[in-house]
Amino acid sequence: MRVLITGSSGLVGSALRAHLEKSGHAVIRLVRRAPRDASELEWDPVAAEMPLATREGLLGLDAVVHLAGANIADGRWTTKRKQVLESSRVLGTALLARTLASLEDKPAVMVCGSAVGIYGDRGANWVDSASLPGSGFLAELCKRWEAAADPAREAGIRVAHMRFGVILDPKQGALAKMLIPFRLGLGAPFGKGAQYMSWIAAADVVGVLLHVIEREELSGPIDTVAPHPVTNLEFSMALAGVYKHKVRLRIPKFAVRVLFGELADELLLGGQRVRPTELLRSGYNFELPELVQALRTILDRPKRDWFEEPPAE
Repeated sequence: MRVLITGSSGLVGSALRAHLEKSGHAVIRLVRRAPRDASELEWDPVAAEMPLATREGLLGLDAVVHLAGANIADGRWTTKRKQVLESSRVLGTALLARTLASLEDKPAVMVCGSAVGIYGDRGANWVDSASLPGSGFLAELCKRWEAAADPAREAGIRVAHMRFGVILDPKQGALAKMLIPFRLGLGAPFGKGAQYMSWIAAADVVGVLLHVIEREELSGPIDTVAPHPVTNLEFSMALAGVYKHKVRLRIPKFAVRVLFGELADELLLGGQRVRPTELLRSGYNFELPELVQALRTILDRPKRDWFEEPPAE
């Protein structure tokens, strides 16, 4: 295949690129700087039009995987930061979708990033792509983000929205930030830890993306999470156990809010219990479906854990 990737230097994009190139596929990268070689095309995600040379380079693609966007969890959600998050996702998706829709030789599929944050804080209730969106900044952002791809869909391109959960990787993302305190035995849940975390191993993210590209019946929202979500407390206990520690502490809600502001309530103190209905129905086999197994594999830890009851209030 000839596959275009945006966000190719990020956690997911870099892993997908490596896998595709190793498998013999041609990967074209859409980048925000001058191209270094023939495998790169330049764009500005917030521009009104795509450069002519880039438009020509988009001809003959089999698939587009659009992952570009500023990091949601990278700092407090100030007014300026919210504008960056929105423009990098909504404007960039709209530009790419409009451009692909206008091509005579269109790709068969456009796979776009999204997030389970679209459901808002749903407590212990199960949700999936048939559930209505929730409320809050992230939910509203995700709705506009997904809608921005409409021009491609209306032009006959199959469009899939990958609603990512927490992606587990030891070098980047949420898990990487947790490792030092948990290695030291100081890891702790946020508040009571009752909020659900819908997670997925980075290896399965690549597998899911390839699965969606190949399966023509998959379109629309695709919940990209493992089949067994856990609470924040359960996650903390599992990660501590992999390092042969027990959970002794909690991080009070007020402290989380002081540190992270609005982001705290939506990303750290709220959560979603998501079922990957489309992936299970379409026959995707998860490489790492269970959390403890996934953590042991990702972190290369021996099979010896602490098993304990949740700490007392």
